[in-house]
Amino acid sequence: MFDEPFACGDSPVHGLDPRVRLAAATFFSVCVALLKAPAAAGAALLLAAAVLALSRPPALLLARRLAVVNAFILFLWATVPATMPGQELLAVGPLSFSREGVALAWLVTLKSNAILLAFLALAATMNAPTMGHAMDRLGVPPKLVFLFLFTYRYLHVIADEWRRMITAARLRGFAPRTGMHSYRTIAHLLAMVLVGSFDRSGRVYQAMVLRGFSGRFASVVRFRARTRDALFALFWLAATAALTLMDLYPEALGV
Repeated sequence: MFDEPFACGDSPVHGLDPRVRLAAATFFSVCVALLKAPAAAGAALLLAAAVLALSRPPALLLARRLAVVNAFILFLWATVPATMPGQELLAVGPLSFSREGVALAWLVTLKSNAILLAFLALAATMNAPTMGHAMDRLGVPPKLVFLFLFTYRYLHVIADEWRRMITAARLRGFAPRTGMHSYRTIAHLLAMVLVGSFDRSGRVYQAMVLRGFSGRFASVVRFRARTRDALFALFWLAATAALTLMDLYPEALGV
């Protein structure tokens, strides 16, 4: 199975009902994605960081996740300020950086990191099977839940098959290079992996049907919402509503 380092822990966040956490992360992400004021986006980032701190994530792994996402955001900083029209803020040789472009890149940076931290705190702190069953309890279409759980279950199988085929090819003298021979070889290996995966999926589905599978997974885990789950849900709704009000009426709030 793939590692789920954030799911291991006994923090206050880990003890919350998975349904509450998943719904809260989704609702927060949608609201933050619609924010237009940098002050509201900054407040959202602070809120997400505070909840993430409560989940006590592994520091090194957290830094790696943040580095991967922000590496893509760097491309925005390298292109948006120089290509978006507006008031000139800085000129470096033939390049002109606009104030509007810098503001947009800054807003995207704040919102992207806020959403990432919220999902790391609330969604990544549960394993994939628990998340799938929480999705089912929240009314997500069963086919999507089925697809999510099976994708997670068999990704490692496909990855192992690919590693075996690459190892076999190297033992036969294959060395990846820039050339048509290498491209054809890799394409053939990918095709064999896909064909093998398709055949395997058919056999697995037939075996499940023979065992009484009706399109939904049964779970022995029963989620039970408690008082602290209700308190967290109320707090999260109020905090997200405050962010929305801060974005809609910045003058009234003095931001």
